Amino acid sequence: MTLRVGLIGYGTAGAVFHAPLIQATAGLTLKSVVTSREVPEGVQRLDRPDQLWEDHDLVVIASPNRTHVPLATAAVEAGVAVVVDKPFAPTAEEARRLTMLASERDVPLTVFQNRRWDGDFLTVRALLEQESLGQVVRFESHFDRWRPVPKTGWRELPGRDEAGGVLFDLGAHLIDQAIMLFGTPDSIYAEVNKQRANVEVDDDFFLALKHPSGVISHLASSSLAQHPGPRFRILGTAGSYTKYGLDVQEGQLKEGLRPGDPDWGVEPEALWGLLGDDPVETKIGSYQYFYTAVASSLREGTPLPVTPESAIATLEVIEAALDLVG
Repeated sequence: MTLRVGLIGYGTAGAVFHAPLIQATAGLTLKSVVTSREVPEGVQRLDRPDQLWEDHDLVVIASPNRTHVPLATAAVEAGVAVVVDKPFAPTAEEARRLTMLASERDVPLTVFQNRRWDGDFLTVRALLEQESLGQVVRFESHFDRWRPVPKTGWRELPGRDEAGGVLFDLGAHLIDQAIMLFGTPDSIYAEVNKQRANVEVDDDFFLALKHPSGVISHLASSSLAQHPGPRFRILGTAGSYTKYGLDVQEGQLKEGLRPGDPDWGVEPEALWGLLGDDPVETKIGSYQYFYTAVASSLREGTPLPVTPESAIATLEVIEAALDLVG
């Protein structure tokens, strides 16, 4: 059975990530996109989200963050399975209410946390599972950019209900990964800053999370990092792992590559991380797993790739950080 997918939003998230990955997934067909922009050949362009509540098996919400909850709520009430791009919601409470509604209506609901399938993160998970570092004491994770001139658009709009800024954007990835590895933190320290002229939302953050095991995660992002820090730096009693550079899949998608193409998700050897002094081959990235798992869940009842509860845990950390800095 081929599942009919409707996509809301065709900006970077919709056009670069969701549409190509949906179209590359066996058993899914991208039937419609709600947008004012030009859509791929063979896909119908629609003007209103409510046109997706019929004749579609799955709705993907890749519109501005402030619209995630109302659109997902409408889809759930219509009985249509939903993928919500991260961040799940502007607040954890809104996310909890949406999750409860989906559970009560027995409607599948999941959140697009694609960077769980970054090749470097998969490599980190493997090293920890193999106990290659001994007992981990510190986990450092950076997602830095050099953007001295702020972009325009909805991500730059102030107000908690907009869920703009780098903490909601990139922080949602870094926090999710840290929780995946070490569990929900017991305590949080936060610095959340506006460093460029005339910006109205945060463009820099540093978080220190203390996990139940005693591991401390240092998570950071800056828009003024002309020389980015290491993507990962992990310190353990038996060694350390250091890795520079971002996963290749986003760049490949922008270049028109797709899952299944030669070298998809394969990182050049020059970017491999070091375990002590020894290079460690980066595992092949696999963003395609997300939609493959979604299709399997809708057809066969297997688990969804990302639980709403895990996305709520990430939002709780973001809220705690914002509350700490006032």
